[in-house]
Amino acid sequence: MRELSFPTLNRRDVLTLGIGAFVVAAIPLSARDRRRAFRRTVPVMGTIADLVVIDDDALRARAALDDAVAELRHVDAFMSRFRPDSDVGRINLAVGAEPVAVAPATALVVREALHWAERSRGRFDPCLGRLSDAWKSENSEESDSADVARFADAHLFRALDVDRHRGRDIVRITRPDAALDLGGIAKGHAVDRALAAIRARGIRDAIVNAGGDLATAGRSADGDSWRVGVRDPHDPTKLSDTLDLSDAAVATSGDYETATRRGGRLIHHILDPRTAAPRETSEGTHSLTVVAADCLTADAAATALFGMRAGSNADALLRGTGARVVSRA
Repeated sequence: MRELSFPTLNRRDVLTLGIGAFVVAAIPLSARDRRRAFRRTVPVMGTIADLVVIDDDALRARAALDDAVAELRHVDAFMSRFRPDSDVGRINLAVGAEPVAVAPATALVVREALHWAERSRGRFDPCLGRLSDAWKSENSEESDSADVARFADAHLFRALDVDRHRGRDIVRITRPDAALDLGGIAKGHAVDRALAAIRARGIRDAIVNAGGDLATAGRSADGDSWRVGVRDPHDPTKLSDTLDLSDAAVATSGDYETATRRGGRLIHHILDPRTAAPRETSEGTHSLTVVAADCLTADAAATALFGMRAGSNADALLRGTGARVVSRA
């Protein structure tokens, strides 16, 4: 493995993929075996997704990128909380009413979300949509405000049910204070689907990055593992860690990109279901990075673990998943 350091981020050292947590070591325009790097950059799922495939066939590479982008957009269309016509939007509009028929992929992600909710004893809760809206209110400066306190330790995920009826997947929410929000897991699933679409075209070397979720296939254009830098949350021009990845995925959860201060409190998007407030971390820690075999697992694990101190509880949550924490910064 050749050595490559990232003292600061500059065009000579790295190719910046997206606006999120990761940067990737510079990708040559052509490799030793005459293969080329083909890149696509698209806005999707509230971030910028960057995709690179390494191949010697331009038509095949571009078709693979088309398929991968279509998968990202498909997940966004079906699982966005902010689209009333999406599966998630329709589920939330029907809270307390009849079950809603959903696409198989939506049902799969809901089942995985419930699995992680049970596994984490509620630290990962896919039903915090209304709590998230409450914290966006200008009046929700304190965690014990009337609009917020009722959500504390409510285990809202227990109001979520996914089943089969007459050959179709159906989802129902039974509590009016619960609303489905797959933001902590759906993007990881989308990255997995995009990479699978690239592989289905017969391409073995690729990378898909969507904000804080990234997955790799094979190796980079120079034949080495993909070298991925994790941005330093304290200084975005620097890296807190570098990872060598091949056929693996990585996800980062952090409070630094969307954080604001309101009434002396740090407000960010990762909420603690136990307190119904933005999750607090140990002093100086603002991001956590998890590596796993697939991005859905890495995404859910990073969301569940953010704010949890290193130790036996974190180890127990990941046991048997193949995921591991690789960086705290």
